Amino acid sequence: MVHVAQAPAAQVGENARRVDGIPKVKGQFAYGSDLSADGMLWGRTVRSPHPHARILSVDISAAVISPGVRAVLVAHDVPGRKTFGIEFCDQPVLASEFVRYVGEPVALVAAEHPELARLAAERIRVEYELLAPALDMEAVLRPEAARVREFGNVVRHLKIVHGDPDASYDVAVDGYYETGMQDQAALGPEACLAIPTGDGGIELYVGTQWLHIDRRQIAPCLDLPEHKICVHLAGVGGAFGSREDLSVQIHACMLALHTAAPVKMSYGRSESFYGHPHRHPSRIWMRHGANRLGKLTVVKARLLLDGGPYTSTSPAVILVASTFACGPYEVPNALIEGTVVYTNNPLGGAMRGFGAVQACFAHEAQMDKLAGILGIDPIELRLRNALSTGSVLPTGQVVTGTAPVAEIIRRCSAIPLPEGPIPERADRLDLPGGAGNVGRGEGVRRGVGFAVAFKNISFSAGNRDYSEATVRLSIGPEGPIAEIRCAASEVGQGVHTALVQIARSELGIANVVLCPPDTKMGSAGPTSASRQTMMSGGAVQLACQAALEELFARVRRACTGSQFPDGTLTLSEDTVLAKGYPIATARDFLEQPIEVTRVYRHRETTPPDENGQGDIHVTFAFTAQRAVVDVDVELGLAKVIQVASVQDVGHAINPQSVHGQVEGGIAMGLGFALLEELQVRQGTIANPSFTDYLIPTIMDVPVIISELYEEPEAGLPLGAKGVAEFPTIASPAAVVAALRNATGQELSRIPVTPDDLVGLSGQESRGLPPPSPEVPGPKAIPEYAGLQSDREVPYSAPQV
Repeated sequence: MVHVAQAPAAQVGENARRVDGIPKVKGQFAYGSDLSADGMLWGRTVRSPHPHARILSVDISAAVISPGVRAVLVAHDVPGRKTFGIEFCDQPVLASEFVRYVGEPVALVAAEHPELARLAAERIRVEYELLAPALDMEAVLRPEAARVREFGNVVRHLKIVHGDPDASYDVAVDGYYETGMQDQAALGPEACLAIPTGDGGIELYVGTQWLHIDRRQIAPCLDLPEHKICVHLAGVGGAFGSREDLSVQIHACMLALHTAAPVKMSYGRSESFYGHPHRHPSRIWMRHGANRLGKLTVVKARLLLDGGPYTSTSPAVILVASTFACGPYEVPNALIEGTVVYTNNPLGGAMRGFGAVQACFAHEAQMDKLAGILGIDPIELRLRNALSTGSVLPTGQVVTGTAPVAEIIRRCSAIPLPEGPIPERADRLDLPGGAGNVGRGEGVRRGVGFAVAFKNISFSAGNRDYSEATVRLSIGPEGPIAEIRCAASEVGQGVHTALVQIARSELGIANVVLCPPDTKMGSAGPTSASRQTMMSGGAVQLACQAALEELFARVRRACTGSQFPDGTLTLSEDTVLAKGYPIATARDFLEQPIEVTRVYRHRETTPPDENGQGDIHVTFAFTAQRAVVDVDVELGLAKVIQVASVQDVGHAINPQSVHGQVEGGIAMGLGFALLEELQVRQGTIANPSFTDYLIPTIMDVPVIISELYEEPEAGLPLGAKGVAEFPTIASPAAVVAALRNATGQELSRIPVTPDDLVGLSGQESRGLPPPSPEVPGPKAIPEYAGLQSDREVPYSAPQV
């Protein structure tokens, strides 16, 4: 149980000390990889070294007799259903007939020591018949292409038709853009501890983004009823989407049940790169047409994403990428086609920004191109086309909530630029190349770039999302105490602190206790889609209000002859007040504790129709960013000097935490712009380590000026919008815009390399055509029919 620090007892809108801050700073916080139990065994996974092959045989005999080995399991040892999946159950627990990507699990080992498990795993001999892999996302759409999956190569195809796509325009710009495969690179790799119970069940402690969907996928694979499995949230060392899909969970549980002993599994860094899905690589073609005044008249786009061999969250990612392809601008006419395909590359899945990152990189480059042709300042062009409340999106949805696009653009552009001419700097650490001492600034050029982005908050397309919370109000030694039970996953973003702040504000007491999340509580949904503040915050708010209503009803019944209309009573610690005057002591009415459970649901949405039209998203948040970079145009070295950000937050529950989210999100986007790409060679990740997969360090992160735009949105709990994804959506586009400004290079692919910056990469000379595959017609999900018989997850939860 997490006891919240009492001083200061921050409420909504105040900076709050994190409830998990002190143990994390002291090194006392238990992450998933820190877990242990008496008699614990160690699990190990044997993975495919091939992107596509038929399994001819699996010889485990040498592993079985290895020292310390307690179990060796293969596909036929899976007790129940052989496949799992967050939306569709199409991913094998252990491969049996085919492997479809490098790193696919084939066998499991449990041993008394991690080194013994590793040695035993190396003794397992798998005989493969190599098959030709499908590795190019465009090639798999050709009629002659071999099928990655027996039902075809298209995961989902969407078509959005708005207005007249053939509308005329005075000027137009075309562009072709690519984004690489980014890894979430959470500092804490996947880890869990599975402990068998006396009744044949399992207690699972794991770092995850969604406790209840983990259990819902695990139970049928173990052939157990859900009530026999309790999933507890272990300490999570970052997520960013990488913990939406299962990784270690079923494997550890299988080994624990087979050995009747606790089993721990903990990936090393290299295995972590193979053990979870990544950001989808993309290829995007766009055409923007406008009149001579710079008003957009038509946008056409084709988006193609590589999803790897299994479905994961790809259907929802392409929905987000497609519905936000035009950016936060008024577009009266549009034709958007989005396709995500199966290949034998590493898995694509959820990652911070969820498809909107790829789309934003393209649409913001287009806006800069258009501004250049028209001779209009890029910021002014964005202002002329900015969405506002009442605007109609290309999906036909009307923006009914707050949409301060013009306001955040103006505020961001007004933030002062950094001072100082480049050659006059004395400290070479400030120059591109830094400690490499590669120059004195003579080849350095400064560039400034701007980007605006938006995305949905919470689930979309008809999903009936909800979160449940329970509040128990009682008397402790020091007065009233509130115990909050909510299964929201804390993955570092600060949701547990926010829930405590909401409870304090609603109840009027400081002593709030938050219970560790597990599946004995009702579902709070996933920590994804920037939804937890709205959904679980809303559930806690409703539960607190209901608990107070019951307390005040008890007071009214006791105070005979007195009239206290609804809304006139409040609680301040141990004192019940009527219009500010004390009338009772709370402890007198809490000898019998009050416990209430409430569920928060957002407003209903609709799936897109055959033309992509519908009330698809709940609501939106917006961000504007300006990046300043210095580039050594002779050496191809870049240094980001400043990023200014204005984030639409509705109402900041914990401003300090919101600023932290903005800064962290910008750092992740900066990494995608300049550093981060999984180098996939013939389906194999060539750089699965932090030696070769580079993420920004404190030396790479620039001065970040973060401002919050607060305009509470009616209809949302406390008027608060989610924050986590939005800074990462805009920052790659802003940084690359600044690089273009400094170098004059087109830079149509991220991450940008030194060769790109000096014009040696050939990016601009490729002349690649827009992706125009012959895809199925505008049915919403053409290939899903082949999966219907396997769709055993009894709910529909697209992660958008």
